[in-house]
Amino acid sequence: MPAKAKTNHMETAAPQTAEKEKVNTIRTMTGSEAVCEAMIHEGVQTIFGYPGGAIMPIYDALFGYTDALEHILVRHEQGGIHAAQGYARSSGKTGVVFATSGPGATNLVTGLADAMIDSTPLVCITGQVFAHLLGTDAFQETDVINITTPVTKWNYQITDANEIPSVLAKAFYIAKSGRPGPVLIDITKNAQQQFFTDPGYQPCNHIRSYRPKPIVRKDYVEQAARLINEAERPFIIFGQGVILGRAESEFRAFIEKANIPAAWTILGLSALPTDHPLNVGMLGMHGNYGPNLLTNQCDVLIAIGMRFDDRVTGRLDKYAKQAKVIHLDIDPSEIDKNVKATVPVWGDCKETLPMLTALVEQKAYPQWLEKFRECTSRENEIVIHDELHPKSEVLSMGEVINVLNELTKGDAIIVTDVGQHQMVACRYAKFNQSKSNITSGGLGTMGFALPAAIGAKFGAPERTVVAIIGDGGFQMTLQELGTIMQSKVNVKIIILNNSFLGMVRQWQELFNDRRYSSVDIKSPDFVMLARSYGIDGQCVTERKDLRNALHEMLTNDNAHLLEVKVGKENNVFPMVPQGCSVSEIRLQ
Repeated sequence: MPAKAKTNHMETAAPQTAEKEKVNTIRTMTGSEAVCEAMIHEGVQTIFGYPGGAIMPIYDALFGYTDALEHILVRHEQGGIHAAQGYARSSGKTGVVFATSGPGATNLVTGLADAMIDSTPLVCITGQVFAHLLGTDAFQETDVINITTPVTKWNYQITDANEIPSVLAKAFYIAKSGRPGPVLIDITKNAQQQFFTDPGYQPCNHIRSYRPKPIVRKDYVEQAARLINEAERPFIIFGQGVILGRAESEFRAFIEKANIPAAWTILGLSALPTDHPLNVGMLGMHGNYGPNLLTNQCDVLIAIGMRFDDRVTGRLDKYAKQAKVIHLDIDPSEIDKNVKATVPVWGDCKETLPMLTALVEQKAYPQWLEKFRECTSRENEIVIHDELHPKSEVLSMGEVINVLNELTKGDAIIVTDVGQHQMVACRYAKFNQSKSNITSGGLGTMGFALPAAIGAKFGAPERTVVAIIGDGGFQMTLQELGTIMQSKVNVKIIILNNSFLGMVRQWQELFNDRRYSSVDIKSPDFVMLARSYGIDGQCVTERKDLRNALHEMLTNDNAHLLEVKVGKENNVFPMVPQGCSVSEIRLQ
């Protein structure tokens, strides 16, 4: 139900009851109140934001809707949009963020770019100067529409309050439909203050010029099924499209009937339980040995809801040239963009996968599956065992993740920042349910994890949320500890501190003859810093203290920070060097 209205009913004589009720639904309200009403009609409960002059009327209206809308005051607009991303990724809903004009709006750009490339549904509302000041270089005026056009699915500037209900309805529809993405609506201050006659909010479910889902061609599904049924070494690679399409059960039914090994991109992680017998691991630069190596040995490659990112493919001219490629995707622009498809299957995978499952035969590929097991065995012998159970006294990132797995039993949401710790966490974290792995994939945004973890907890309050962050990335958005303090959000923070910008250092070691240029980073006392924000914390430097410290962190009723000092020059392997084929993957 709409929140208590702060508006005046139109006074019109109506002799008949039906007419009287109809007239009484017509109200006058301000544009700012219309924004709040739209949020309520769209089912929004949590908004992340930071007030300022140009958006002040909306915040004034928000004051009257506190019973229906919870606003989380972040410490920086970038933190706000990353929090909205985390909320969207953990809840499956559309994240919402408010910001003012000028620097407030431009501080959203990194998050918009991140959400655009990772297909995260967001609606961002920015305030703008009065319409008559547009183009005059007024105080805190920026051309936010042109600035954000390349990093939004749609954006629009409102200068008349009458447009607010319909434009916001379109915004939510565009953000969440088809391939999701961020939408930004810029509202001038006069439109926020303007009174208008509210026609009643009408959710949008159709735009004439916009087709969110392509028409499924049954003949392509049939061609794909024939290729799979004829295959001797089929291989599935799946991405976040399975999660965004809410097609986890359909995907599992498909792979289990076809009995085909399946590997994931880092955004596809958790769509399939990590211990599923057909889950053969992670693709990409720091992925598992088998999935990378055997990509260039399969005869049919089935790509589902993924976009053939360069970190997955390595050198395109040496990528899966022997294979016939079936590509299932909701976005036709991804088909043939990087890898030529033998059979394109356009459409929502929740719809196309059951069609494909009905046509594929139940088969077994014992020799093919054995190749993956052999690769896993070799990787375990050379890399995995020593990473999870190091012989040296120095703690490794992998063993921290391994102990965390034992304590959470794969039920936590893990939010990672960007760097070595991200690759280690994605490689070794265990997940039992979907929407459990939240990370910055395509853009690789350092500073993402702390605010995203805050949003993830609001999106899934019943679940344990653990942020795993490097010492470099943490210092980019550590001000959001203030958001945790004020909002009393129970997030767990693990800082894997190697006193380096670790991933850059690894590249400098391997490819620049150890010329460590500007990667030795000094940090504050993270535990003392957390305590200054009222957050409990401790630092672990020895193996004997690790398990108890993690247990204390997880069982604390409040937010908790755990810093773990890990090896300074530990590297993440396997690795596909940039410019190499996936079959040139290095184990050490």
